Order: sequence, then C-alpha cells, then structure tokens
Amino acid sequence: MLVRRTGGLRPLGRRAAVAGVFALAGLLFATSALTSRGTDLRSETADLGALVVERSRLNEQRAARVAQLRAEVDELSRAAAPAGGQRDPLDDPLADPLADAALGTASGALAVTGPGVTVVLDDAPDGVRPEGVGPDDLVVHQQDVEAVVNALWAGGAEAMTIVDQRIVSTSAVRCVGNVLVLQGRTYSPPYAISAIGDPDALRAALDASAQVAVYRQYVDAYGLGWSVEVGEAPDALLLPAFDGSTTLDAARSAA
Repeated sequence: MLVRRTGGLRPLGRRAAVAGVFALAGLLFATSALTSRGTDLRSETADLGALVVERSRLNEQRAARVAQLRAEVDELSRAAAPAGGQRDPLDDPLADPLADAALGTASGALAVTGPGVTVVLDDAPDGVRPEGVGPDDLVVHQQDVEAVVNALWAGGAEAMTIVDQRIVSTSAVRCVGNVLVLQGRTYSPPYAISAIGDPDALRAALDASAQVAVYRQYVDAYGLGWSVEVGEAPDALLLPAFDGSTTLDAARSAA
C-alpha cells in the first residue's frame, strides 16, 4: 500500500528506520517459524486431546504476536519510503504485497468482499445411531471438508475461508479425533466454508463433484448436516486476510 507523504526523511533517519525494519523482520520470521513448527502427536505417553488444545492455544498467541510484528514492519517500511510515497522495488527487500490488489487477494494478504456461497457441514444429530452403523459414519471427516474445498476451487473461487481462517497455498486440513485442525487451531463442527466467486459456477461445481456426492449420500441416509447459502450481492461475503505463517517446510512435485 503506497502512502503519500509531504516530505522525506533525513538520510540518518532513513537509515535508522530501515535498520529497524530489518530487525523487526528478523524477529517476525523467527516468530513465524515457531508458529509453524509441528509437534509429534504420536508419542506413546502424549494425551492427544490435551496436546492439541495446548498447541492450539500457543499457536493463537504466536499468531497474534506475528500480526503485531507485521504491523510494525509495515509502519517502518512506509516511514522509510522517499517523499511522494514512491519506492524503488530493487531497494526495498520488504516490498508490500498489498500494493498489488490482485496479488494481495491471491496470496490472502488482503481481506476481500464479494458474492459467493457458504457451505456448512455438520455431524449427525445426537442420538442418531441406525442399526449396523458405526460412529465414524455419523461425523464429518477430513476428506469431506477437502471435497468441498476442492470443488469450490474448481468452480472458480477467488478466495476462501474455513470457519474463520483464510485459506492460502500452504493451508492444510487435518482431523485429530473428532476435531478439525487448521493452521494450528482446533475447531468442532459445524464447519462453515465460504468462497467468493460466481455463485452459479460454485454451486454447479459442488453438484458435479463425485466426492461431495458421496458425502451427500450420508446426509440423506444418516442426517449429517449440509446446507448451501448463496449471496449474490457485491458485498455478500467478507473474508478476512490471512494472519498465519506461510513458511513452507517441505514440498514435492505433482508429477
């Protein structure tokens, strides 16, 4: 985001501001690394449920610290800009992605608003236990959430959230027991998945998905929750910016 200023900084002041940017950026990257660091959940002595809750609490605290440091880095970066608010990208290693709205939307760095759909998945009501049906048939699974997410991307979604978190390229959906773990935080059903895009195209993609169709068979048979709410107004949905770490620890070729 470019901010117009009425005057520049003195050379000494600018050097101090830039030094401050690098110092805060270093702390930001270190904090982000801690936020994204995993823990072995398969320890023989670990209480899985308690461990997940504790890690979720720590990740929320670290995410808040990362957000605070990002704001300080952005403020110092703007203060170090020359008069008129113009910066040479070659001289600015911390170029702000918010200066490009398309990049900011695609990366998740910008909050976005627009038309779209919200899909809600939920476990079967308490007390539902048809004869011969196991507990696993009556709850929402990781693959069910992934099926909806993949269908919405295929339908042209421009931005997406699961519950209250923006989904980006490094986001991963995991189930631990009967809870959903997303970017270090835990959630219980119902799971609301919102996507901005052409509502008709998004609904068509959901209807065309074979994986979503499997989930809807369980909806019909056992009463699992399924609803699709369409918002056609230009400001029907407001999706927050991503506030977590984008550190990538490992990757592999799709080929």
